[in-house]
Amino acid sequence: MTPVNLLLIAITALLSWMAFNNRKLADRLILWPPAVDRHRQYDRLITYGFVHADWSHLIFNMITLFFFGGQIEKVMLLLTGSWLTYPAFYLGALLVSILPSYLKNQKNPNYLSLGASGAVSAVLFAFILLSPWTIILVFFIPAPAIIYAVFYVGYSIWMDKRGGDRINHSAHLAGAAFGVIFMLAMQPAIFGHFLAQLSNPTFGFGR
Repeated sequence: MTPVNLLLIAITALLSWMAFNNRKLADRLILWPPAVDRHRQYDRLITYGFVHADWSHLIFNMITLFFFGGQIEKVMLLLTGSWLTYPAFYLGALLVSILPSYLKNQKNPNYLSLGASGAVSAVLFAFILLSPWTIILVFFIPAPAIIYAVFYVGYSIWMDKRGGDRINHSAHLAGAAFGVIFMLAMQPAIFGHFLAQLSNPTFGFGR
C-alpha cells in the first residue's frame, strides 16, 4: 500500500474535476504571479499543482504518479521511517519546480501556470536514480529510463529556450533536478547505487 501517493492522486483528481466545472475555484488555485506578489497568496505556489488544464493533462500526470510515486513513497518510508517524507518531497517539488517561472514572471499579469508536471518530474527522476535501466513506456513506446531521462532533459532545455507551446518546460527541469537532489540529500549512498546500476544494464519493466 502507498496511502500518501494514492491520497495525493485522489485530491488532485477531485480538485481538478471541481475546477473544470468551477471557473472561480480554478482562478483561485492557479498560479497567477500578481496574486502572489501583490495579495500575498503564497498558497498558489502549491495549489497550482492540484488543478489541470483538461482531462488529458490530468490523466497523463496521475498515471505517471501512480506508477512511480508509490515506489518512491515505499523507498522513502524505508530509508527514513517516516510517512511524512514523501508528502514533504512532493509538496517541496511543487514549490521548487515553479519558482524559476514565478520569479521570471513575477510582474507579468498575463502569466498563468497549472498542473502537477513539475512534481511528477521529480518523482520520475527520483525513480530513474534508483533504477536507470528499467523499461518505461513513453507514449506507449518502451525505452530504458536513463535514455528517456537524457532525451527529456535535452528536449525540455530546447523547448524552454524556444517557447511558444504553452508548456512550462522550466518547471519540468527544476522538478527533475529537485527529485535527484532530494534523494541524494536524503541518502548520499544512492549515488553509488546509481553508478553501479548504470554500469550493469539490466532491462525490465517498472511496477
